[in-house]
Amino acid sequence: MNWSDFWAALALVMVLEGLIPFISPRGYKNMVTQMAAMPEHTLRNVGLVLLIMGLVFLYFVRG
Repeated sequence: MNWSDFWAALALVMVLEGLIPFISPRGYKNMVTQMAAMPEHTLRNVGLVLLIMGLVFLYFVRG
């Protein structure tokens, strides 16, 4: 793995994470409020599914 690829990926994550609150701050606040009301096991399951989907996508993109 090339370290520049890692830093580029991290930069893209920050850009994507910043898009939602930049485009719709009110919607972002509502989403965070709804997430705070969710049980921890639900959030953990959502995180696990997103993690697995990201790894599968990365596998297909980077082969």
